[in-house]
Amino acid sequence: MAEKAAEAKVLEDRVEIPADAAELAHRIVEIASDKKGNDIVMLRTAELTTMADFFIICSGRSDRQVSALSGAIVDGLRDAGIRPLGIEGRQSSRWILLDFGSVIVHVFAPEEREFYGLERLWGKAAQVVRIV
Repeated sequence: MAEKAAEAKVLEDRVEIPADAAELAHRIVEIASDKKGNDIVMLRTAELTTMADFFIICSGRSDRQVSALSGAIVDGLRDAGIRPLGIEGRQSSRWILLDFGSVIVHVFAPEEREFYGLERLWGKAAQVVRIV
């Protein structure tokens, strides 16, 4: 009896993620990889926050590449009719945040990524994909 209660609790803690959120997250990883993004990580954050189902974190080697990566993601999804709800950080090109609702993308310059350490901050999130 206790075993069934424990199993029910585990199922209760799982958050159902819409298939389109997972598809969107994987498409973003694909675009970032095609544009030579560095150390691409997809974290499943649905169980930890209501902010987003997935965080995608990647780096560019320079400010120019950070800007190009974020632009490629926006352009690649625009072709599919998907537009970001918000974009932050374009002016500095050191940390650009793209908010697609269920998926939030962080494109960093290497120094900023190390300094802010989002992977450490969201360390309890399940790592779905990592492309080094």
